[in-house]
Amino acid sequence: MTTLARTERAALCDLALRLGPDAATMCRGWTVRDLVVHLVVREGSPASVGIAVPPLSGLTERAYARARRRPFESLVERLRSGPPRLSPLSLPKLDEVANGIEMFVHHEDMRRGRPGWEPRELDTATADRLWSAVAGFGRRLVAKAPVGVVAERAPEDTVAVLRDTAPSVTVAGPPAEVLLYLFGRREGARVRLRGSESAVARLTETSLGV
Repeated sequence: MTTLARTERAALCDLALRLGPDAATMCRGWTVRDLVVHLVVREGSPASVGIAVPPLSGLTERAYARARRRPFESLVERLRSGPPRLSPLSLPKLDEVANGIEMFVHHEDMRRGRPGWEPRELDTATADRLWSAVAGFGRRLVAKAPVGVVAERAPEDTVAVLRDTAPSVTVAGPPAEVLLYLFGRREGARVRLRGSESAVARLTETSLGV
């Protein structure tokens, strides 16, 4: 069965090889190699616990350092092969839940890390999947926002209230663009912000994402 996790993983790996390890990305100043290392460690090493638990971040950094010493092409092929067989993420349903959005966002990090990119034309099923993530996961992504946040899907004008407080800002655009904005990819997400000038300023000064 074709899933977002599988299709984005394959496309991400193909693009990583075309761009090369030292190409810039949209993600926190990381190179393509850094992103591949992150994804390989995230799903294949117990040391990835430090990604979610800051006091253990040293374990993750050491795992990153070990992975960076591997040949780039080997790292990409490890990522392409999917989660390790003994990992719970090797189960297709868990892979889709845990990796579908992760692979999509980091694929876009690579795509949008250089001039001349344009948004992809996504099929309806993929757009719906991304919007479900906005509506279901977006509350966590805007937890630090000092203002209310409403996501608006274009062109359908469907809305999801992510943080119900006043004043609020509406983040409007196609599902992929709204999702990327909520993940903190502010400069690379083509969205429209509606709200008072002060509310918009407060939101744009806040770090969003996980």
